[in-house]
Amino acid sequence: MEIKPGKFVAVSYTLYANEKGEEPEMVEETQPGQPLSFVYGTGMMLESFEKALEGLKVGDKFDFVLEAKDAYGDYEDENVIELPKNIFEVDGKFDSEMVVEGAVLPMRDSQGMTINGTVEKITDTGVVMDFNHPMAGSDLHFTGEVLEVREPTEQDIHACNGGCSCDDKGDCGSGDCGCSGGCH
Repeated sequence: MEIKPGKFVAVSYTLYANEKGEEPEMVEETQPGQPLSFVYGTGMMLESFEKALEGLKVGDKFDFVLEAKDAYGDYEDENVIELPKNIFEVDGKFDSEMVVEGAVLPMRDSQGMTINGTVEKITDTGVVMDFNHPMAGSDLHFTGEVLEVREPTEQDIHACNGGCSCDDKGDCGSGDCGCSGGCH
């Protein structure tokens, strides 16, 4: 069976990243027995990553590079902004335990969407946040092997829809998945 839309895929891989002019650096690697698993075409993975794997079969090895523009895009200076310090207050006091340089904080945009930002700097009046993806501006070099390709199970499909697992009655199998007692 080959990788194509709608198939469950498991791969082992090593990821190297580099910004223009820099040496590639290993940034991520799957561990034995813990492959990257996903259902092809469900939006879980970068489209360019999936396209590079399409047509491969169990046992096939891969080695490809996704340029920054096809991965997480270029680093955009306008995605680094200073926000007023008061929006980081809890009970009227600045949250100095959570808001520290290097922390990744979930924030909401004007449409209510959650986006992660990295705290770059804390000033007297604000917090400088970087809303670029941590790998923005980097080319991504993947090497690895296809471990599994098969039809997805109901559990695989539910995992792709936010991690909700359901029993045979359609009830939520985990109390904290946010599906309010019934699966999507």
